[in-house]
Amino acid sequence: MADKTKTLEEFVNPEKERKVNWAAFVEADVANFFNEHELEKMSIEDGNGNKAKLTRQKDDGIKVEYSSTTIL
Repeated sequence: MADKTKTLEEFVNPEKERKVNWAAFVEADVANFFNEHELEKMSIEDGNGNKAKLTRQKDDGIKVEYSSTTIL
């Protein structure tokens, strides 16, 4: 007989979708995309109030500005 108890994560997210913090997503996946495509500027929004703006610096660094909104 299988154990029917669930963790909080399994209860809240039964489809086991990958849930990523906005800042982590911007600093990893978005920054990698920005670099791979050699972009100079990029702005993104997720439709839930989270926004990010990336700008390439003269020293080839990336300036990242982001805001996030949490709904409880």
